[in-house]
Amino acid sequence: MASSGKKKTTMAKVNRERNLRERRLDKQTKKDARKQASDHHAQSCDVLTGGDDQSIPAGTRQPALDPVVQSLADV
Repeated sequence: MASSGKKKTTMAKVNRERNLRERRLDKQTKKDARKQASDHHAQSCDVLTGGDDQSIPAGTRQPALDPVVQSLADV
């Protein structure tokens, strides 16, 4: 059932609303890209630092490592 009344929304308002929707979409796209980059960065840091929660707890003694040194006479 269509209304026979005059159109109440001006083209300026329609354009403003369209621009607002586009800005919000662009903003959400940028936000998602930042979040994805942050997640990717966190995952690569975990790989580099061994972030798999299998690190040695603080306060435990680690065995001393034997130094590997070759003298010039051995070479």
